Amino acid sequence: MDPDDAPTELSALEFALLNRYQRDFPLTERPYAVLAQQLGTHEQQVMDELRQLRQRGLVSRVGAVFRPNAIGASALAALAVSPQRLDEVAGLVSALPEVNHNYQREHVYNLWFVAAAASPERLQAVLRQIEQVCGCGPVLVLPLMEDFHIDLGFDLAAPSSATFSFGPPPKHESAANADRASTPAGSQRLSPAEQTLLAALQPGLALVARPYAALGLPEADAMALIARWCAQGVVKRFGVVVRHHELGYRANAMAVWDVPDQQVSALGREIASTGRVTLCYRRNRQLPAWPYNLFCMIHGKDRAEVAARIDALSALCRLDAYPHAVLFSCRRFKQCGAQYSTPPEMVHG
Repeated sequence: MDPDDAPTELSALEFALLNRYQRDFPLTERPYAVLAQQLGTHEQQVMDELRQLRQRGLVSRVGAVFRPNAIGASALAALAVSPQRLDEVAGLVSALPEVNHNYQREHVYNLWFVAAAASPERLQAVLRQIEQVCGCGPVLVLPLMEDFHIDLGFDLAAPSSATFSFGPPPKHESAANADRASTPAGSQRLSPAEQTLLAALQPGLALVARPYAALGLPEADAMALIARWCAQGVVKRFGVVVRHHELGYRANAMAVWDVPDQQVSALGREIASTGRVTLCYRRNRQLPAWPYNLFCMIHGKDRAEVAARIDALSALCRLDAYPHAVLFSCRRFKQCGAQYSTPPEMVHG
C-alpha cells in the first residue's frame, strides 16, 4: 500500500476535535478549556492534541475561513501547461505567497490555482507576473460572481456513497446567499485594527490558553470583531480547518456547466440546497476558451465515489441538459489559507 493511501488512525479525542469543532469555535477567553470541559479532558491536553494533529498534517490551522472577496480580492485561475514543464511551472506558481491552492486537473487547462491579495490591483499584478514568469500564454482568470455554498467542512463519519448528502447549508448561510444573488460580492475597507486582526488570524489561533489575547488587539475587541465578521458572513467558518486529503477524502473533481445566465442563480441555489456538494458558485465565462459559468466541487474517498456523486447530482438537478465538463484533480502542489495580508519581504515583483 502507498503510504499516502494508508488509513489515518485517530483516537476518540482526536476524532472529536477534528469532527466537532470545524465551525462555531468558542469565542471566549479560554476556548480550549471550553473544549476540554465538553470532551471530559484537560485544557493542556486539548492544546497538545491540536498541536500534534497540526504536526501530522491533519489540521491546517484553527481559525477563520473568509468568504471570497469579502476582504481583499481573489480569483480562480488556470494555465495550459505542456506536460514537460508542468512541475517547473507549478513550482513557480506555488512560490508566490498570494497563491493558496494549486492543483493539476484533467483538462487542456491543467494547472488550476487560487490567488488572493489585499486589493484588486495587487491581484492583477500577481496574475500578470505569473504570465510573464511562466511563459505559458495568458492566464484564464475566473472571478467569483455568486457563491451558493462555500464551506469546506467535512463530516469524517460520513458514509461513502453516491447518494450521501453532506447536509444543506445552514439557514443563515442560505439567507445570506439569497440576499447576495443579484449583488456582486463587495470587498470591505478595513480599519487599521481590522487589518491587524486579519494579519494575525491568517496563520491561525495560537495554541495557548488565551489565544485571542495574542492577536494584536485587546482581547475583548478581538473576540467582538471576529463575532461581527462571522455574523456578517465575512468569515464563512471559524474553527478547526482540517486537511481533507490526509483525512481520507483523497479524490475530488471540479464539475462545470454552461447554463443560460437567466437560469444559473436559481439552479445554483437548488444544487446548494441538496447538500451534495462541498462548493457551488457562479463564475464568469471566458469565451471562446471557457464557456462554463456554474461550478461545483465534489469530494469523496476515491474517484469512483466522486464520479457516482456527480452522476447522482446531475440526475437530481436535471443538469444533463447543459454542456458540461468534469475536471478530476491529479496532484496537489499547494494548499493553505489565503494570504490577504502579505509581509513586505514576501512580495515578489
